[in-house]
Amino acid sequence: MGKGKLAKFADMETYENVFQYPYSVVEHVPFEMQGHWHEQYFHNQNPIVLELGCGKGEYTVELAKLYPDLNFIGVDIKGARMWTGATQALHEGLKNVAFLRTNIEIIERFFAEDEVQEIWLTFSDPQMKNPRKRLTSTFFMARYRHFLIDGGIIHLKTDSNFLFTYTSYMVEKNRLPLLFRTEDLYHSGEISPELLTIQTYYESMWIARGLNIKYMKWQLPRDGALTEPDIEIELDDYRSYHRTKRSSLDKAK
Repeated sequence: MGKGKLAKFADMETYENVFQYPYSVVEHVPFEMQGHWHEQYFHNQNPIVLELGCGKGEYTVELAKLYPDLNFIGVDIKGARMWTGATQALHEGLKNVAFLRTNIEIIERFFAEDEVQEIWLTFSDPQMKNPRKRLTSTFFMARYRHFLIDGGIIHLKTDSNFLFTYTSYMVEKNRLPLLFRTEDLYHSGEISPELLTIQTYYESMWIARGLNIKYMKWQLPRDGALTEPDIEIELDDYRSYHRTKRSSLDKAK
C-alpha cells in the first residue's frame, strides 16, 4: 500500500531537494535563494532548466539522468505527486535535481534575471476557457522573461491539439524564433532517440490510446511587445484521460 498524502508531506519536510513555498507562505516570506541556486544548492555553474507543472516529477528526474551536466528543477503545487520524483532523486543520489512546490503564477519570485536557461512544459493543462492560465500564453511569457536568459529555449510537449494550436499561433504572432515543431513526435525522425525514451505517466497513457504527441520548441527574446493571438480554436473533445470535456462549446480563443 502506498503512502498517504500526510505521510508524503511529512517526508518532504525533511527532503534536502524539496523547497515548499506555496503562495500563502511566500507572500509573507521572501525566497532568499532567488539568484543563488547555483552556489547554495547545486554547487556548480551548470545551466538551470525548469519543468513547470512537473506532476510526479518523473520527467524531471529522467532529464537529470540523461543530462548530468545540467541542473533541473521540477515545479508544481501538488506536493503529494511531487513526492514520487523527489524520493527517487534522493534514493538515486541525483545532485542535479531539485523540486519547488509553489504556484506557477508566482514563479518569477524564485529566480533572478538570467538564472534559468530553458523551460519544459510537459502535458500542461490546456486551460481552454482561460488564456491567462495557459503556461504558453503571453501572460506567462512575460513572467518567464524575468529570469530566463535572453533567447532562452521553451519546450512544449502535449497531447492537446488545442494547446498546441494556440501555442503555434502565439509563437507566430509574436515572431518568436521557432526552432522545431512536429505534430507527431515519435514518428518525426528528427529528435534525439535518447530523449524519446523519457515519458511521463500520462504520456504513456495517451500513446496507448493512439493519440499523437506534439512537440515544439522556440526561443524567447527578452525584448519586444507580446500580443495574444485573437483566433478561435477547436476545443479538445476530452479534458483528461478517460474523461470527456465539460463544456458544450466547440471553439474558444
